[in-house]
Amino acid sequence: MTRKSTEKTRPPRAKVAMADAAAPATVETEPLPKVLAQRPVKDKSPAEWAYDRLILYIRNFEAQLDATQEIAMGFTGGQAGVLQIEGVGFFDPDIVTFYGRDEDGMKTQLIQHVTQLNVLLRAVPKQAADDPPRRIGFQLMTGWAGGEAGDASA
Repeated sequence: MTRKSTEKTRPPRAKVAMADAAAPATVETEPLPKVLAQRPVKDKSPAEWAYDRLILYIRNFEAQLDATQEIAMGFTGGQAGVLQIEGVGFFDPDIVTFYGRDEDGMKTQLIQHVTQLNVLLRAVPKQAADDPPRRIGFQLMTGWAGGEAGDASA
């Protein structure tokens, strides 16, 4: 195998250090889903690559929530509040978008340039106590090329 072909198939580097050795697995410690790893990072726009990884982080975070919690996104650098994530998108080459609702249930959208991307994932109480918790990680992946069985599973 040539150096050039090795570079094309080499997965992107990722690393994490945790204070607790028993901490749950993180995105950085798990292999990329095969379908995601098949397309070299250099062939993706910064927006698409950020979108792919955001979905992995959201799914990992949701896997650690209990039945009374749902995922939300806190805004960094201000008093803008929380957005309960209902969708994530990207627009090549450099825009990532978050869709959802704020604490008052008002429709909210954040449009973010990839160079300014900061996401704070938060666990918040479910909106309806009797309903099962809403998990968006798998829903986000329905249009994604990931998944071993075509079902967007990692």
